[in-house]
Amino acid sequence: MFGLFKGKNKQKKTDAAGQNTPAKPSQPEAIEAAEAPAKAPPEGQRTETKPASADTGPIQAPEADAPPEKSAKAGFFTRLKQRLAKTRKGFTEAISSLIAGKKQIDDALLEEIEMVLLTADVGVEATDRIIQNLTEQVSRKTLKDPQALMEALRQQLLEILQPVSQPLVVDTHKQPYVILVVGVNGVGKTTTIGKLAKRLQNEGKKVMLAAGDTFRAAAVEQLQAWGERNQVPVIAQQSGADSAAVIFDALQAAQARGVDVLICDTAGRLHTQSNLMEELKKIKRVMAKLDETAPHEVMLVIDASTGQNALNQASIFNEAVGLTGITLTKLDGTAKGGILVALAERLKVPIRFIGVGESIDDLQVFNARAFVDALFDREGD
Repeated sequence: MFGLFKGKNKQKKTDAAGQNTPAKPSQPEAIEAAEAPAKAPPEGQRTETKPASADTGPIQAPEADAPPEKSAKAGFFTRLKQRLAKTRKGFTEAISSLIAGKKQIDDALLEEIEMVLLTADVGVEATDRIIQNLTEQVSRKTLKDPQALMEALRQQLLEILQPVSQPLVVDTHKQPYVILVVGVNGVGKTTTIGKLAKRLQNEGKKVMLAAGDTFRAAAVEQLQAWGERNQVPVIAQQSGADSAAVIFDALQAAQARGVDVLICDTAGRLHTQSNLMEELKKIKRVMAKLDETAPHEVMLVIDASTGQNALNQASIFNEAVGLTGITLTKLDGTAKGGILVALAERLKVPIRFIGVGESIDDLQVFNARAFVDALFDREGD
């Protein structure tokens, strides 16, 4: 293998009106107490945001209603291609520039391609696999033309990404189907939950939200705004309450009301904060007291612009709580879109959605072929 790989190690939330009070740190003993069936908190502590009535005044929400969904394949592809412009420029366009004018594929060219892949955050493991495969094809003389190298590279990316291109499927036999959303601070968990709730609602699902991020009053308010805007109930308690108790309470309510999908927000935490990672494990145990199969989806939300740090986050969250799906946000604002390839190669965890903009429609189901074709500026069959 080439220079860069010599000596490298492989990286791997009854009804009562209540107001939020300033957030305060959660206490360990509160988490422990949550593991027993939760008692209803005193009057005024637990709140539920109900769907707004017809005479309710204008509601402030994070975003305006999404325009009617465009069904044309060409329109979808064009939007995706536009949103991935920064990644395409630093990835496939950079490789295309290297190939331009070349008459043969040699070690020097492959080393330059290797560097481009690493710079685009494709990751060491995936880059190693891709370069080794291309090298073997050159050795067998099945790949001679530099211009054919782009198609060979496209096929390599598809081989890595297609196994994780698995849309979220709600099991209707699980009622409610529980989605636990986790991630570090600032990646867009709450916004992603709002968009996902709207998507599921549009599919005819009865949705409920659990405001499990009790550390930040703003997080609860933001989730309540999404719920009011989209006629989705939100179960919440006062700021600083025990996150596990809120989610236990929400699951009880969802079961009683025949809700199809319960989406649980959680406080952002650094993957290096072991005590907070333990809190996620306890939330899972508390859920199991009501439904031993819950949560049915543990979805990690990642900011794609963090590059290789996102790979480290995903690895640790996966070890702690067992991820079943990943959503990558902010892909439209970064040149580090190659991180999808790195995640797919190392973790093999399904990639459910990608966020490529601010509107609700910009939370798109991940499709490996559409993603790769957009990177290569070509529309698939």
